[in-house]
Amino acid sequence: MNRTFQVDLRGIVDLLSHHLYSSPRVYLRELMQNAVDATTAAGTDGATIAVEVDGRTLTISDSGIGLTEAQVHEFLATIGRSAKRDDLGFARHEFLGQFGIGLLSAFLVADDVRVVTRCGDAPAVAWVGRADGTYTVGPAQRASAGTTVTLTARPGCEQWFAVPTVIELARLYGGLLPHPVTVNGETVSGEPPWRADGADGDRTPGQRRADLVGYAQDTFGFTPFDVVELSVPEAGLTGLAFVLPFAASPAARAGHRVYLKRMLLSESATDLLPDWAFFARCVVDSGELRPTASREALHADSLLDSTREALGDALRGWLVDLGRTDPARLNQFLGIHHLGVKALALHDDEMLRLVDQWWPMETNVGQMTLADFRARYGTVRYSATTDDFRQLAAVAAAQNLPLVNGGYTYDAEIIERLPALDAELTVARLEPSDLATRFEALEPAAELALRPFLLAAQRGMDPFGCDVVLRAFEPASLPVLFLVDRAAAFQSELRATRERADELWAGVLSAFEKPAEDRPQLVLNHRSPLVRRICRLTEPDLVRLAVESLYGQALLLGYHPIRPADAALLNRSFLGLLDQAVPTTEDLP
Repeated sequence: MNRTFQVDLRGIVDLLSHHLYSSPRVYLRELMQNAVDATTAAGTDGATIAVEVDGRTLTISDSGIGLTEAQVHEFLATIGRSAKRDDLGFARHEFLGQFGIGLLSAFLVADDVRVVTRCGDAPAVAWVGRADGTYTVGPAQRASAGTTVTLTARPGCEQWFAVPTVIELARLYGGLLPHPVTVNGETVSGEPPWRADGADGDRTPGQRRADLVGYAQDTFGFTPFDVVELSVPEAGLTGLAFVLPFAASPAARAGHRVYLKRMLLSESATDLLPDWAFFARCVVDSGELRPTASREALHADSLLDSTREALGDALRGWLVDLGRTDPARLNQFLGIHHLGVKALALHDDEMLRLVDQWWPMETNVGQMTLADFRARYGTVRYSATTDDFRQLAAVAAAQNLPLVNGGYTYDAEIIERLPALDAELTVARLEPSDLATRFEALEPAAELALRPFLLAAQRGMDPFGCDVVLRAFEPASLPVLFLVDRAAAFQSELRATRERADELWAGVLSAFEKPAEDRPQLVLNHRSPLVRRICRLTEPDLVRLAVESLYGQALLLGYHPIRPADAALLNRSFLGLLDQAVPTTEDLP
């Protein structure tokens, strides 16, 4: 036996107020939406939407198509039934509302909703709906076609009927509607600011730009770096992108102002632009994008995806044009928003070319663009981290190795993508251990003579998993380098983790440990006068103390992580040097 679902209207209203709509203020938007759709359906020119409010009672009237008594029973009293769908149940293109639940939002602020409506020459009908789920229908008086909705504030909701609040909400939601909207006789609607002719007739380009900048100041609270026109015919979308005049976090989700058929959908819509375009804030109006049921966000579908891509293309085209027509202004933009452009360059060859030509990077031969660097030096060598660059920049320069600092955000990935612009270009990551191959080896006789010193130094460094190497290199003012490649760094971290793990995991991790040839190198510079003096030491304790001190300095100067054992060594070597330098009590006069 078939039965009909029963609907608890109070439960539905509670669901709407707490889970569908973000605030009771949307009641006015939904009423205005119904009035606009009714006016659109009537197809009358010069139709108006009039709101009257006195602080407790609100009426909204339109000169739209109205409803017959049968339609009142069918649409007003049936949740989810809408006159704005076709015979197959699909949304009709010309209407704002589609879901048949908008009128329920009135119950967020009122216990009763009174609707007086008339369709053509049919008799006027009065419908009164109540929050308890009951309603009545009866005859009414109305001279012409259209609808009037009357609400009386529920106790505790009077703030939503205050005249200033209603004016503010009407201007917020309906400020761009194509039909005149008035509140207590005051017009609150107008033309979108990006319309070519504007609200007051033709404007010069200078006047139009000044109006757009003023709109950004009023809407977003900043003076834009630039204004980009947006148009996506597929989505019936027009609007503006305002480029931020200050740096924005790439992790922050930008909020955009989105209108659908000139009714405000959201002040903080996300997912309208690609993630890399976090430097822009948009105001757009679309006739084709779909809203969610709450009409506070965009429905995620293929049209939104293609629209997002088209808007990204528009911003990318603006950047390319800026580089071609105004390089100085492009450099100014990059100084503010280089992270966004570099993020795009990871996937887009056009943006990669722009970064290559215009963005200056840090090198050990001065600040320069990648294009200038490769034009001068051919091979692009880079360090993967800023710490590596700090340690190696001077040493590499002394060995005639130009080096780019790839340690900043996205820089290493951008450098690795450069062959996409020039297939013959060579890109090489400079490992710290690679430098050792360029250092000068000592004469065999000199190295043989220093053999006892090296053996004593190696015994001192064995507990720290480090090999001691003696080489000659520039600059002579640098006595020592601690060189560790990626494999050695991994092995060091693996051993440290194994020491902290339990017996089971220590056994698992030991399977990944490799032989000692991957160990870091402590490279002593034989051209340093200090190192040559240390090499003449013969007492094993002094050799160990001196080498430990050099090891600690190399860790600090190279910005390497300090393990507990390294920290103990730094403390021990410092105190040992003080002990050697300061006379004992017996030696004092």
